[in-house]
Amino acid sequence: MRNAWHWIAGVLLSGAYLLAAEPSAGEKLFKAYCWGCHHQTAEAFGPSFRSIANHRSREQIMAQIVDPESVSKTLGYRRNSMPAFNDLNATQIEALTDYILSFKDKK
Repeated sequence: MRNAWHWIAGVLLSGAYLLAAEPSAGEKLFKAYCWGCHHQTAEAFGPSFRSIANHRSREQIMAQIVDPESVSKTLGYRRNSMPAFNDLNATQIEALTDYILSFKDKK
């Protein structure tokens, strides 16, 4: 009986590990919408998420996702090449913003 309990515990723990390895909603959105221009820690066509997280407020990041044309001008850029993601709902924007901010340098 003891071996059966060890087996069950092992199965449950391996299932928990697989769940923990599941990408977050923000990471999934990043891969679907952002990865073509942004990378997590390296500069690409657009700035890295680390750079964004270290230089922008939560509100600025969210506004940039929703209305990049206006926000780019407000932030001092001469032009904007980021598309607006009008098909994202508020929960998705929050998840994506949380993911971006997870790259902020720890002090």
